[in-house]
Amino acid sequence: MGKTFAEKILSKKAGLSSVVPGQIVTVRPKHLLTHDNTSAIVSKITPDLEKYGVIDPSFPVIVLDHVVPAADEKTAAGHKKVREFVRKYGIRNFFDAGEGICHQVVIEKGFAVPGTIVVGSDSHTCSYGALGVFSTGIDRTEAAALMLTGETWLKVPQSIKITLTGKFQPFVTAKDLVLKIIGDIGADGADYCSVEFHGDIQNLSIDDRITIANMGVEMGAKNAAFPVDQLAEKYLESIGVKRGSYEKIWADPDAHYIKELHYDLSRLEPMVARPHTVDNVVPVSEVAGIPIDQCLLGTCTDGRVSDLALAAEILKGQKVAPQVRFLVLPASRSIFQEALRLGYVETLSLAGAIFLPTGCGPCLGAHQGVLAPGEKCLSTSNRNFKGRMGCKEAEIYLASPATVAASAITGMITDPRKLL
Repeated sequence: MGKTFAEKILSKKAGLSSVVPGQIVTVRPKHLLTHDNTSAIVSKITPDLEKYGVIDPSFPVIVLDHVVPAADEKTAAGHKKVREFVRKYGIRNFFDAGEGICHQVVIEKGFAVPGTIVVGSDSHTCSYGALGVFSTGIDRTEAAALMLTGETWLKVPQSIKITLTGKFQPFVTAKDLVLKIIGDIGADGADYCSVEFHGDIQNLSIDDRITIANMGVEMGAKNAAFPVDQLAEKYLESIGVKRGSYEKIWADPDAHYIKELHYDLSRLEPMVARPHTVDNVVPVSEVAGIPIDQCLLGTCTDGRVSDLALAAEILKGQKVAPQVRFLVLPASRSIFQEALRLGYVETLSLAGAIFLPTGCGPCLGAHQGVLAPGEKCLSTSNRNFKGRMGCKEAEIYLASPATVAASAITGMITDPRKLL
């Protein structure tokens, strides 16, 4: 019988001829991602760091992104501690505040190389599955141990196969697809599973794949992955990862899956996740007309150039409704610069958008977009838990960039196809 993606890559990295679901393996990931929580991580192992040091200064990738610029003295002190750690141990892959959100930075800087394992002390580390990486989130204690040893253990997951056919209709996006999937199977529908995407993958851009893989954890998945096709190879080449320098690992045609799902992209419609769970998903028609106070476009889920381009297309020559705050948060500095060069920043700003620094601020309720009691936010981010944006008495709806842009104009949740 053939092997799944997870079984093939984990057996190879564990130095075993084969593995089976449920088996525990020891692996040495290519990189360990940490962000602002590096401060807490290194605090756990200070005596060991003093004695043994970091296993390899090129192993960690550290990105300050969660509260940038620092919102208060506590976060500023945390950032300072991270910078001191970086200098003391000669950490080579450090990206200070302003470079971007960690998952976008990891991809842009070429750390997400196909056929490798990357782990990170952030749940959305699964994003790099877009490029054929086995990537997953780990907790801070595991990350602390990895800093010292460079190795960790993983349980080989069961696998789910999702086959995609067709193409998206106008103003229907990858976000609508992944919300539809999560709504169908539930937030625990893929618990500790490896989710593989098959079929007409060529119809999905790299940005689409990142959005989908990013939200793998929202269906409970250990990781979510796409095969490395010509489009992925071309993208990797554009960021300096040479063809032939990596291994393309993918599932065998006769691999065994515990569940198989099929989605025809051409039949999808815009979807919205209602408060307060990501799997509380309905077609936009069921929530259209609900007034909103704030729109958030961006984050690591939908903050790429294509997302800003789609919003600019909808908002060009239009104005954001006067009662709405429209926040735009590019996922990285380079994305902001590219959007600036292409005129999207000007278009969105003229429409009334407020541009935020590249970071995670409003998504996790840290700052720059915290909601007031009773307010409603329509967001392209990946979570809508109660209190996620800083207020337990507020409501967060999740949607695509097209739905958020259209709704910013009308001041209420709106089907973007109505503006075609």
